[in-house]
Amino acid sequence: MASAHSSKGADRPPSVLVFDSGVGAISIAREIRTLLPGLTLHFGIDNGFFPYGDKSEQQLCPRIVDTASRMMARSRADILVVGCNTASTLALPQLREVLAQPVVGVVPAVKPAAAASGTGTIALIATEGTVNRRYTHDLIEAFGNGAEVINVPAPELVRLAEAKLRGEPVTAEDLAPALARIFDAPGGDKVDIAVLACTHFPLLREELDRYAPRHIQWLDSGVAIARRVHWWLEELELALPGSPEAGMLLTSALDPQGMIGTAFAELAPMPVEIVS
Repeated sequence: MASAHSSKGADRPPSVLVFDSGVGAISIAREIRTLLPGLTLHFGIDNGFFPYGDKSEQQLCPRIVDTASRMMARSRADILVVGCNTASTLALPQLREVLAQPVVGVVPAVKPAAAASGTGTIALIATEGTVNRRYTHDLIEAFGNGAEVINVPAPELVRLAEAKLRGEPVTAEDLAPALARIFDAPGGDKVDIAVLACTHFPLLREELDRYAPRHIQWLDSGVAIARRVHWWLEELELALPGSPEAGMLLTSALDPQGMIGTAFAELAPMPVEIVS
């Protein structure tokens, strides 16, 4: 057991805080909402340090621990979901040390992709930080099942995913450079599964599939994260009501154009509160 923390018998329904630097965590939140419709969702967005993918480990780790901890205290959530691959690969052990609540992290879906690949060649699409991090290399070595893994840095997809949530179109021209890094790389002709190793990237699944030169499977960790949250709710003996309460939308900086609030409005309209 990670904690003795529980809301059992408390005056509020169970809730989770989904934490990210931007709005990519909405892809995780959609899967949680589908599996657990009665669960209250709070969001913690560290937009004051967005994007995480181009920051150093020395900058990020203390920042993630401090910001997520303050947002957990404000929301009083029962579980923290780190809806960001960069943050998960860096700060999960530290977060689990300082928080009483369970912490669920996002791990690139290398293991299921390698197991399901018919060709033995998969692509791992991520931000540059995740692609180059030792954690990712160790993950491939431990769970790659001997598959050939083509590492594809695609930091521009973060910006494109955020643009899509603002209602802007994503074109074939926009995606061409990232798709070329998959299919034109040595061995790219054998790729049959691509791991979307950033929570922003599933937001572009439809466009990636449409503009790819051939059909492949696009795999992410969203469903697995939702199942893990379900497991923790049962472990903590937290029963869900029929419908969720309104969640909190916490940011670390101003959102002057209201883009964050607009992006999360599909799950529930929430006023934005700055946690500083």
